[in-house]
Amino acid sequence: MAKDYYEVLGVARGASEEEIKKAFRRLAREHHPDHNPGDKGAEDRFKEINEAYSVLSDPGKRANYDQFGSENGPNPGPGAGGFGGGSPFGDIGDIFDAFFGGGAGQRRTGPARGEDLRVDMELTLEDCFRGVEREVRLTRQETCESCQGTGGKGGERPSRCARCGGTGQVQQARDTAFGRFVTARPCPECHGAGQTVKEPCPACHGSGQQRKTRTLKVRIPAGVEDGQRVRLSGEGEPGVRGGPPGDLYVFVRERQHERFVRQGSELHVELAIGFPEAALGDEFELAGIDGPVKVKVAEGTQPGQQIHVRAKGMPHVRGGGRGDLVVHVVLRVPRRLTGEERDLLQRFKELRGKGGDGDKGFFGRVKDAFR
Repeated sequence: MAKDYYEVLGVARGASEEEIKKAFRRLAREHHPDHNPGDKGAEDRFKEINEAYSVLSDPGKRANYDQFGSENGPNPGPGAGGFGGGSPFGDIGDIFDAFFGGGAGQRRTGPARGEDLRVDMELTLEDCFRGVEREVRLTRQETCESCQGTGGKGGERPSRCARCGGTGQVQQARDTAFGRFVTARPCPECHGAGQTVKEPCPACHGSGQQRKTRTLKVRIPAGVEDGQRVRLSGEGEPGVRGGPPGDLYVFVRERQHERFVRQGSELHVELAIGFPEAALGDEFELAGIDGPVKVKVAEGTQPGQQIHVRAKGMPHVRGGGRGDLVVHVVLRVPRRLTGEERDLLQRFKELRGKGGDGDKGFFGRVKDAFR
């Protein structure tokens, strides 16, 4: 019975291309013969992983495999289409080898860009306002210092594989009832790399790379927001076969502030005032993000009214000034009154009449308009 390629890679049948790719890279790195010298089981497992990925990474092959090749899919017996136990191919896996090329197909042997890396950095609102320089620690693959990335002991440079001629593949021809078919498999000598070394580097086991932990300085610009990222070019995983390295992305996580609420470049804050200040108007001093801010409350200011203080918010991350500080007016009502205060308010109530300042409101003005 044919192998279940999804089970080999440890992914679900509905896995995306990216999930399949990640699973293959992880397993290939774990079971690579260079990392398991003398382990025949690891070598066989590595071949299985390559075979499974070669089919599931190809949309056409995967579609046909899903229809005919899975252990859990249709498996017609003798007489049901002619592909049962009496088939001249002997196994359904042979059918796919014959019609769809089998193996790993054409392998890329040229330079390949390294993987990108990501780290998260938590910042306060003040950090985002000023911009900061911070250190981040990350563990990544780096060029082996012992062999300088060649993979050979003492820096020996790899030579072209004699068995596959540097292609990374070996071909096999088979005669079937439908004619002669040629399939390609990863070269067992170089494991598809197309190059070999006489003696692998003992430090990196021939991979040319080692995992290292590094500390990097990152400059976060002023005005950066939660969820934005800063890119450090070339600080990701190293490239393969001479390819360029990937990038490092630092994602900003902004901590919630106890007083301010941020909306883009605007800062929102509450200002609690009493009835006399709201009715007569007054001037207040607030603690802004970068120092004291004077806020002028106009006569007759209503609860919930917003006052914009220009250019006292957050800086624009691309430069060009700052946003506003938006002050939300909250009316503070005293819980207890002195006798004199009560008398004054009672006198004010009598002067103004019950209900406030005599404003008829929106619906009252509408009624007057129709009269």
